[in-house]
Amino acid sequence: MIKGIDHVVILVKNLDQAVADYKQLGFNVTPGGEHTDGTTHNALIAFADGSYLELIAFKREAPEHRWWRHTLNTARDGEGLIDFALLPTDIANDIAAARQRGLDYQGPFPGGRQRPDGQRLKWQTGQPTTPDLPFLCGDITPRSLRVPSGPAWVHPNGVTGIDAIVVLVASLEESAGRYAALLGVEPNPKQAAVHAAAFNLGPGNIVLNEPDETGEKGDWLPEVKGGPVSLHFKSVTPVSFDKSLAHNVTFSASSKVGQEQRC
Repeated sequence: MIKGIDHVVILVKNLDQAVADYKQLGFNVTPGGEHTDGTTHNALIAFADGSYLELIAFKREAPEHRWWRHTLNTARDGEGLIDFALLPTDIANDIAAARQRGLDYQGPFPGGRQRPDGQRLKWQTGQPTTPDLPFLCGDITPRSLRVPSGPAWVHPNGVTGIDAIVVLVASLEESAGRYAALLGVEPNPKQAAVHAAAFNLGPGNIVLNEPDETGEKGDWLPEVKGGPVSLHFKSVTPVSFDKSLAHNVTFSASSKVGQEQRC
């Protein structure tokens, strides 16, 4: 069974600059370290709901890497929201269950990272064969070592978690079917719309959005046929974001009093 949204991947060109910018946006940023293949390094923004943002940058050219193609997107200057991961209960069983429901999912594959303090982390991933779907990230070492907690959850801007991630899809019917096969649940009928469907997953939501003939299809849609386009945060206070610091990520946030600001 899939537990919820694990993390969201934000590609940046320069990690140090992105860390400084996201701190200026009011986020508490924790150094993450270097991935075991030496290709990428990251920093994390963890939330009280268990999810986090991953700021990731390439350390060298890596055409073989599944995310390298995003660096070539000149319309987005090679930065932005590129992927997200879900947290499985048992990654092998969850992949097998998805396959039994007719969805082609690959893995588990090994992964890992070394933190700045020398702690080595290990996990496994499950990878989709279509770009509208997220990957799975299941821990081998304790998740508490991978995901910061405690003081790391406290952000000056008041954000407490991810309420929803919006995914642009080429075909709502086809993508909703794939998500149902992955999650083992149907979209929430109360949140259905002509060009949208929502899956409730733990404390967060995944919203699929198929643009109509007049809607924005995104500069990358013809090439990759879908992917995450924006995030909606939960916040204890009203919050606004400086768009120039977001590295091509679209944010919105709602406070407990129902106020919302967008970036």
